[in-house]
Amino acid sequence: MMRALGQAVWRGLRHLATGLLGLVILFEEWGWEPLQRVLAWVGRLPVLRQIEAAIGRLPPGPALAIFLLPTVLLLPVKLAALWLLSHGHALLGAGVIVIAKLVGTAIVARLFTLTRPALMRLAWFASAYTRWVAWKDSVIARVRASWAWRAGRVARRAVQRRWERLRASFNR
Repeated sequence: MMRALGQAVWRGLRHLATGLLGLVILFEEWGWEPLQRVLAWVGRLPVLRQIEAAIGRLPPGPALAIFLLPTVLLLPVKLAALWLLSHGHALLGAGVIVIAKLVGTAIVARLFTLTRPALMRLAWFASAYTRWVAWKDSVIARVRASWAWRAGRVARRAVQRRWERLRASFNR
């Protein structure tokens, strides 16, 4: 009896964790490419082009350090946001978290693009990345198969159609 209850609780927690991770992954998926493209566009500036070229030539160890750098640099910002939240500044704290997430995702996406060839020469990284992509793809497939995802897509298409009709009526 207790074992069955424990298994049910564990299964529920696993589904909850998968759902939450699915949301994070979807944010990353939706944000990764567009944010990376924005930074690639910014990276066309002459000074940044030289920096990006230097990053692209790094061997695996330094490439890994550069790839992990945004995580380390954004940690104090996220801790400050938590401090703001804990001291009653919910809107400001949430805003800092959102901005840090957007900036962090953009920088990590660009750095991964630049360092990926070097990182893939690390056997443990290539193995972990392959497993990560397979797991992420399975989570995304489950999320996209869910009722909530399908309902959201239907709602999004309805909003898009209304928006297009509204724009067309103003353009006449």
